[in-house]
Amino acid sequence: MKQGILLAAGFSRRFGGNKLLQPLTDGVPMALAAARHLRAALPEVLAVANPGDPALAQLLDEDGFPVAVCPRAWEGMGASLAWAVSHTPRASAWIVALADMPFIRPETIVRVADATARPTTLAVPVFHGRRGHPVGFGGAYFEALARLTGDEGARSILRDHAEQVRWLACEDPGILKDIDTPADLAPLSSP
Repeated sequence: MKQGILLAAGFSRRFGGNKLLQPLTDGVPMALAAARHLRAALPEVLAVANPGDPALAQLLDEDGFPVAVCPRAWEGMGASLAWAVSHTPRASAWIVALADMPFIRPETIVRVADATARPTTLAVPVFHGRRGHPVGFGGAYFEALARLTGDEGARSILRDHAEQVRWLACEDPGILKDIDTPADLAPLSSP
């Protein structure tokens, strides 16, 4: 089973408030939109939240998403991803999406998931020469993912196994659109 992971454990420091609860133009909170796109592509999705954000955990839970609250979320994305992977050890692959990227099309997520059929494959979507999210990790990377720490996320795995990366050209600008400040939100609309 391929496991969707929604990283929603950040602290929105640059946004000036909880950006993941910020409604998009259609009224759906940002993190919920990202989670729903992930679920439209993958039947199994686990969201990771930080312990200081019970409202987000409740929102996701009420929409049917299992939530793992990461006690070490303050350490950064690597710690949150390791927490999620350690809660899903039977997965054949992990497709890692970010909750502040709510405009990724489900069909792009499906392509990334499909590309991880081999356990040693890493899959990264590319739009006009720029790499984006979500990133797929074949089952062979369980130990490496479960050991991540700090805020680098999984960049070290991609770097150390560059020959295994499958670059997937796509026509989805949403793979690049993360929202870090209120200004980032203004020109965007959900696909």
